[in-house]
Amino acid sequence: MSSVLLVALVAEAGLRILGYTPRRLRSTARLFDPGWTVLLDCYPENPRGYFDIDLREPRSRARYGHLRGRKFEAVAHRAPYAVESRYNSLRFRDVEFGPKRPGIRRVMVLGDSFTEGQGVREQDTYPRVLERRLNAAHPGRFEVLNCGRRGDDFPALYAAFREVLRHDPDVVVYGMVLNDAYQSERFRARHPLINDLIMDRGWSLLGKPPPALRAFDSRLLASVQDRVQTRRTALETTRWYRDMYGEPNREGWERTADYLREMNRRVRARGGRLLVASWPLLVNLEGEDPFADVAAKVAGLCIAERIPRHDLRPALRGRPTSSLWVHALDMHPNEIAHRLAAESLAPVVAALPD
Repeated sequence: MSSVLLVALVAEAGLRILGYTPRRLRSTARLFDPGWTVLLDCYPENPRGYFDIDLREPRSRARYGHLRGRKFEAVAHRAPYAVESRYNSLRFRDVEFGPKRPGIRRVMVLGDSFTEGQGVREQDTYPRVLERRLNAAHPGRFEVLNCGRRGDDFPALYAAFREVLRHDPDVVVYGMVLNDAYQSERFRARHPLINDLIMDRGWSLLGKPPPALRAFDSRLLASVQDRVQTRRTALETTRWYRDMYGEPNREGWERTADYLREMNRRVRARGGRLLVASWPLLVNLEGEDPFADVAAKVAGLCIAERIPRHDLRPALRGRPTSSLWVHALDMHPNEIAHRLAAESLAPVVAALPD
């Protein structure tokens, strides 16, 4: 018994020396202006040195101090490392869309935060990398526009799609993520808002900082609680994603399928092509896909409706899953994942018939 106590005391001391703070008491943050023209994704650490803004620096304070008013200082204290996003008047992360130039193939990439590039610099998002890859192989032939909008799922994605059609795309690439499906009222009632496998939403959605770990709180106990909570969240959200494509959300899946059919019909009616680029959730890329049956359901629909589809999971395999995350607190694809996705997509997009 004494040896167990000694090990616990040593572990407690080690965690305190390392400054351990459990995941549930750490948080990302956002700063943005009222017109949603500028947004900062903010993080408490910068382990890879990728985040290029430090809100504690005088130059950053001068440039971004107007965002969210008095909340700027609180965010700069707890999550000072940031990446900037700038938006056009349609709230897409790109320049204003002008007329299509003669001889150019316009590719418009529709999607949610994966496509917008949450936590990733604009030049590193997969639409930008895709444009560079396409034009490296076919100089001056392609224009790629980023039409991702964080938080969008169906029906908001379909509203964004209708906006995309107004700008004469030759190709619409829909970067589909599993949480895009329409959620019926019955499904929402059964599954209230929970943390998910893309981002731990708790404190971020509440718009307030997490509570602090007090000096007398046990770091060892907090570590155990953190592991238990992480495991519970994974189980709950895995069930949530499966149910979204199963009987609990049958009506929602049927409506999602209808949206995809209509998107394909409308693009083809204009002489263009729709390509579904299926993003995996960034979990267990080293092993079996926990959502393989869900991906197969989407693939089956695309085959039946003759909608071209490209699975991005094979392009991301072979690397530790966490090495493709924006941050340990944000499981969106980072710049490495965006590059791999774009490299995988480029020959597929180029091969689509005119």
